Amino acid sequence: MARIWTQDISVEILAGIHQGTAVQHLGIEFLEVGDDFITARVPVDTRTRQPYGLLHGGVSVVLAETLGSCGAAFSCPPGHRAVGLDINANHLKGATSGWVTGTTRPVHIGRTTQVWQIDLRNEAGEPTCVSRITMAVLAPR
Repeated sequence: MARIWTQDISVEILAGIHQGTAVQHLGIEFLEVGDDFITARVPVDTRTRQPYGLLHGGVSVVLAETLGSCGAAFSCPPGHRAVGLDINANHLKGATSGWVTGTTRPVHIGRTTQVWQIDLRNEAGEPTCVSRITMAVLAPR
């Protein structure tokens, strides 16, 4: 696929805009930006586990929403903003330690909406969660 980004994007830029946010607090790390995808990971630790010792499902959704939102924001026309309309997540397999890595790719990049698929995997490469986010593209005011 051709490069979809409409503005400068890199792991460093993504990390920089998330300083002092939930993303930083949860230990989410951006790993790679490709021509049509972004990859990041979240640690499974005391910040991110639920009482059964599993990665909290909501944290999986935070990772998914972060990835999809970044994808939409950096592929919008200059001056436009992308805001979330809907997100869903199917939790497939629990993770109790290590890292869960997510990759987002566009399903649809339209003039007023975007849809992004986010696939999360454990360190063994097994799917832990699949998510899809719909974003509204807002024109400058």
